[in-house]
Amino acid sequence: MPGKRLNVLVYAGNGCTIESVRHCVYSLRRLLSPYYAVLSVTGEAIIKEPWTASCALLVMPGGADLGYCRTLNGEGNRKISQYVERGGAYLGCCAGAYYGSGRCEFEVGDKLMEVVGDRELAFFPGTCRGCAFSGFVYHSEKGTKAVELRTDKTKLAEGSVPDVFRSYYNGGGVFVDAEKYRDKGVEVLASYTEKLNVDSGEGTAATVYCKVGEGAAVLTSPHPEFAPINLDPSATPEMPTIIEALAKDDTERSNFLKACLSKLGLHVNQEQNAVPSLSRLHLSSMKPATPEAIMSGLADIIVTKDGKEYIEDENDTFHLEKQSAWSLNSLKSALTGPAKDETDPPADAEDRILDYSDVVKRLLVHEKNAPSSKETPYFNHDAYFANLKYYQSQESGIDAEFGKHLLYGEVVTSTNTMLEKNTQLLRRLPSGFVASATVQVAGRGRGSNVWVSPAGSLIFSLVVRHETSLMQKAPVVFLQYLAALAIVEGIHSYDYETPTAYKKLPVKLKWPNDIYALDPTRPEYEKAYVKIGGILVNSHYSSEEYLAVIGIGLNTTNALPTTSLSALLKGRGAAFTLEKLLARTASKFSMLYSRFRDTGFNTYFEDMYYRHWLHTDQIVTLENAGGARARIKGITRDWGLLIAEELGWEDRPTGRIVELQSDFNSFDFFKGLLKRKV
Repeated sequence: MPGKRLNVLVYAGNGCTIESVRHCVYSLRRLLSPYYAVLSVTGEAIIKEPWTASCALLVMPGGADLGYCRTLNGEGNRKISQYVERGGAYLGCCAGAYYGSGRCEFEVGDKLMEVVGDRELAFFPGTCRGCAFSGFVYHSEKGTKAVELRTDKTKLAEGSVPDVFRSYYNGGGVFVDAEKYRDKGVEVLASYTEKLNVDSGEGTAATVYCKVGEGAAVLTSPHPEFAPINLDPSATPEMPTIIEALAKDDTERSNFLKACLSKLGLHVNQEQNAVPSLSRLHLSSMKPATPEAIMSGLADIIVTKDGKEYIEDENDTFHLEKQSAWSLNSLKSALTGPAKDETDPPADAEDRILDYSDVVKRLLVHEKNAPSSKETPYFNHDAYFANLKYYQSQESGIDAEFGKHLLYGEVVTSTNTMLEKNTQLLRRLPSGFVASATVQVAGRGRGSNVWVSPAGSLIFSLVVRHETSLMQKAPVVFLQYLAALAIVEGIHSYDYETPTAYKKLPVKLKWPNDIYALDPTRPEYEKAYVKIGGILVNSHYSSEEYLAVIGIGLNTTNALPTTSLSALLKGRGAAFTLEKLLARTASKFSMLYSRFRDTGFNTYFEDMYYRHWLHTDQIVTLENAGGARARIKGITRDWGLLIAEELGWEDRPTGRIVELQSDFNSFDFFKGLLKRKV
């Protein structure tokens, strides 16, 4: 089941600085969305995790490369080298450039600063010598410069590459005699134009490209990933002047970085994506006046300041607005011009790195009727509630509460974060409450994974209050399986009038919580399934129940970065709409959950799950068990672990049955399986 390389991993372990990681993530997400997920990764993950198969680019940011050496020397560097040699890509910035060279010479002769030694990766076979300019001080902007770089446009054919531009610099080196290594696959992409503080040999190479086996590395001593908008003008007296110089060349800086990424084989978005501003949230219900019941349940956590009502929770602050007051604002906007439907950002906020927890979220309560299409142009509330009511009427055993209450925002941080991280709010919400969005700017995945979820995806989170008295019969761990079944079953029964078109869509489950689809761009003889959706379940124990938030993301009409439901449909039925699919998934989950409460994960659910999953008789290798092999046979009814029979000589069953669990941090669950004794 080969997959595409969709992850861009930014090292965030020992040695790097937080600011360098943030700058890398900020710039790369804007240039590579929606084609890749830009994620941070620890040194331990590089050493122990099977990250290479799904990684399109590994980034080593600025910091101090001795920290990188202490963590990654040996096994970590062996995996990095093997990854690049087999077709991977490496981007090293400043410290990451020193680290990617054959030898590091830093401030030679300065007893307090000197770092000298060979390096294991050696993508650039020579020496990176620094500091190229004087004045560097650790953890400071005192040595910062807006250095001028001259590019070699013959080596960077992609996009509008500048001849000369200024880039942020703070402590980087120069690649000594870089031109002499041309026969070893080295190309100079940019050179310093100013006099250097160290001997650079032939040339003044600031950024180099290095061919490494089937892959490549770009090492850059300046920081083209640092956007001036994110620099602190108060850091030093010279910083305002430096920022002004960098801002003048910001487009050229961005174009140079795009060209470097393209040279490494990445699909770059030539239209730089600014992260959109957070929008107003809208709370509505299937029946008018019902939102008021929810608000009355929140009364004890609502505070009043200057005549305005707020909920100040652990992660977010919500400014509550009533529909009647909003109507007056609408009248005012009709007379004076429309007001933007955005939340309150910091006063100086532009397209820069933001801590979204500091942004007050405006929440409009619709106590009279659902939001109009003018208020939420990308989501039709009337269509959603009408479809939900229809689906509920077509099936028995449905809890009518599921999907009945909806919190929607055109642009939000993360539907899961808004619910799960604000525990005062969560504890007062009814089971079946749904939060949905058109775009997420801080979507959450397993571990610390965060990314921008673009428009065209079905994005929502569902609240489930699961009593502890049900745990023996219906363990809460199975909620992720019910959610996966609700998605696939919901897709296959999307339309009752033309069921055949949807019933045959090749959508499958990958244990334990991913949705895969047959790649429609591949020929019949190259069948391959690609990920189109995922599920994240977080739960809190509260009193006598588990408060679970089930987060779901599903590529519906947006075919990037893999494929979408619309691409699978190929015009054979009515196009998917987010409103109808959300209603169908919520109603299907309601039916499945009601049955699960009564019966547990019995043969009815097992048969349904195995009908949709990808893994019957799949052979996996148990990496932490000496490379032993096992054949998957099913899942356990108690905790949903994989059941497998151990294989011996020539993959013959040994007669021993094992249970497998994931380490829950793996980039590929089936390359991170752990064997549990039974």
